[in-house]
Amino acid sequence: MNEVTDETFADEVLASSVPVVVDFWAPWCKPCDAIEPHLRAIAEASESRLRLVRMNVDENLAVPARFGVLALPTVILFAEGEARATVFGAHSRAHYEHAFSPFV
Repeated sequence: MNEVTDETFADEVLASSVPVVVDFWAPWCKPCDAIEPHLRAIAEASESRLRLVRMNVDENLAVPARFGVLALPTVILFAEGEARATVFGAHSRAHYEHAFSPFV
């Protein structure tokens, strides 16, 4: 999974030609570890219709603040340069698939 930073976010996420799921995480966040396999599986199943990246909120403060990331895990799907779907907390793969389905 690719990492994005405050500096690369605009190019990697907002300017992407396909929807991008951003997993906001931290190394100490156990629920973040728990959902990573779900997100990876969704991205693999979606092939080239969806990208998955993650952002370490301990190392990047501007983007999480801009999009109201106050708890972890937070997962936001961006499409056409806009936040389109946000999921707070750890959930099942089916929950994420349902949240992202209108955009993939």
